[in-house]
Amino acid sequence: MITVRGTDHKYLRMIPLVCCLPIMLIVFPYLIQGDTWFSGIGMTSAILKSLMEQDIKAFQIELLMSIFILPVILLILSFIVYFRPSKLTARCSVTAFVAYTLFTVILTFGFKKFFDGSGMLQESFMMKDLTIIYWLQIIIGFAGMIITMKSLKITPAYILLVIMSVIWLFPIFFIVLNSFRLEGSFYVGYLIPKKIGLDNYINILTDTSRFTYLNWFKNSMIVATFSCIGSTLVVISTAFAISRLRFRGRKTIMKFLMILGMFPSVMTMIAVYYVIKGMGLAQSLSALIIVNAGTSALGYLVAKGFFDTVPRSLDEAAYIDGATKVQVFFKIMLPIAKPILVYTMLTSFLGPWSDYIFATVILGDKRGKYTMPMGLFSMISRDNIDRYFTQFAAGAVMVSIPISTLFMCLQKYYVEGLSGSVKG
Repeated sequence: MITVRGTDHKYLRMIPLVCCLPIMLIVFPYLIQGDTWFSGIGMTSAILKSLMEQDIKAFQIELLMSIFILPVILLILSFIVYFRPSKLTARCSVTAFVAYTLFTVILTFGFKKFFDGSGMLQESFMMKDLTIIYWLQIIIGFAGMIITMKSLKITPAYILLVIMSVIWLFPIFFIVLNSFRLEGSFYVGYLIPKKIGLDNYINILTDTSRFTYLNWFKNSMIVATFSCIGSTLVVISTAFAISRLRFRGRKTIMKFLMILGMFPSVMTMIAVYYVIKGMGLAQSLSALIIVNAGTSALGYLVAKGFFDTVPRSLDEAAYIDGATKVQVFFKIMLPIAKPILVYTMLTSFLGPWSDYIFATVILGDKRGKYTMPMGLFSMISRDNIDRYFTQFAAGAVMVSIPISTLFMCLQKYYVEGLSGSVKG
């Protein structure tokens, strides 16, 4: 075989074999019903015929047809890799195996209704017969992915991260698909919607007869914004004082705050509620803002670590020039601490934006003050979930857009804040 720089030839030589396996799998007869032998092609053809008779959408038929198309592509790649190996063909093999595995997983777990409707199953789904071929395809797909990736010297840890990322992204993929699904019930026996549209997004924004999504959004934005401002001031001030100032009881305060931070915040819910009630602020958004900002000082450690990396000579030079501690904080430290400011603001915003427990305890049954998590949760209660689940999915997608956009725009400063590095 031709030598290809930057590849592992032990695995590169195995690519033609693993690329041929999917074709061998779908044409090899493995199932007997009566006097007839069935192969993967025969079983898949029966499903295709059933899908067409049921007037299923073309997209779902094309997805099933991909089980035919991708093995042919892999077969072609096997000849190319054997006679003309290169990094490009190895990368194409990786891509083809990823698509092959993904489509097979979707078919195996997402089309139960169509498999059952094929008339070829003699027992329950995922037990025997039809699904044997798809389970074997999944195994071959993962084996092909590993071999083709290792041929490009991609480490097993990277492969594991790819698999974990697919698992992690699946719930997001599921929610996004259901947000466009027009079949209104909660549970359906398939993954890909039969009908898609924007009706769920339109209904959740315009229909206020039962749920007031825009009001929840406004309440969450008020709480998250003011909590973010208050928490950032408290955290940055606390971190600066403990990092740069030397005073009696400093280490005792640090130990005390560290011990308090070890206790789960839910332990204080009842006590906090009665304090808020005694102040006359129960069932108000102001109470949530006060609680979030007032307890934020416990998260000072990351910001303190950042301030510790700033040379103390900057402070000393400013003091020699006649600056006060307040001036040093606002005119010297804060401009330098831009990354940690962004990090603190993001975490301070994200907490109240997604908080459900404290909001439920403090707001109780005052529906007009519901924040986004409380409102969305009410949509999937036992009485509402079957009717409003798809609208809940649409609301969940929309509520994730602001924080995702904010995080992506400020990611650079977020990473710098965590690293604690100072350039100068």
